[in-house]
Amino acid sequence: MSPTSRTRPLVVIAAACLAVVCLVKPTTADNASQTIRLVALLELKPGMTVADVGAGRGDMTVLMAPHVGPTGRVYSTDIRDERLAEIRAAISRDRLHNVIVVKGAERTTNLPAGCCDAIFIRDVYHHVTDPGFMNRSLLASLKPGGRLAIIDFVPEAESKLPSGAPPSRGGHGVTPAQVVDEVSAAGFSHATSIDDWDEGMFLVLFRKPPSS
Repeated sequence: MSPTSRTRPLVVIAAACLAVVCLVKPTTADNASQTIRLVALLELKPGMTVADVGAGRGDMTVLMAPHVGPTGRVYSTDIRDERLAEIRAAISRDRLHNVIVVKGAERTTNLPAGCCDAIFIRDVYHHVTDPGFMNRSLLASLKPGGRLAIIDFVPEAESKLPSGAPPSRGGHGVTPAQVVDEVSAAGFSHATSIDDWDEGMFLVLFRKPPSS
């Protein structure tokens, strides 16, 4: 084998590694950028309490924690034990002491009543099997005047409906109009919608009435 032939596999591997790095970095940057925008939109300040419902691996939880500071709190929830373990590992790695991990449920947040100044749900709402029950639970978890941000995506044509999701979804995803109708029915006030929140994703912002 010639020296040129021997170096070709190394070139391919290096190119592949570079491609992976290029893919990962924007994801991290996007999460950080989204967090900063969410902090402003949710009107979060040090000392406040926010919940990351359906937090997955806890990427946004970890990024959100410094914004509420040591006197604030971040509740990080998921319904899967393996994800909860990943969240705990992430907060241990970053030595965060203001994060509380909570095991959620399919129909409820399992958060304390009136605990949060704000809640955000990213890329999860379209999986909710009982939107009415879950939205009432979200309402109960917020303080009066609290804010709820739902980030999700519109279903593509002929995409597969997630298991247990309402057939009205029309595929894998949910429309902003459906989110507004369902969440408003639980007692929230629709504040604003952002159709181009992130690549292929929208954001809908709600408020819990001050008198609730």
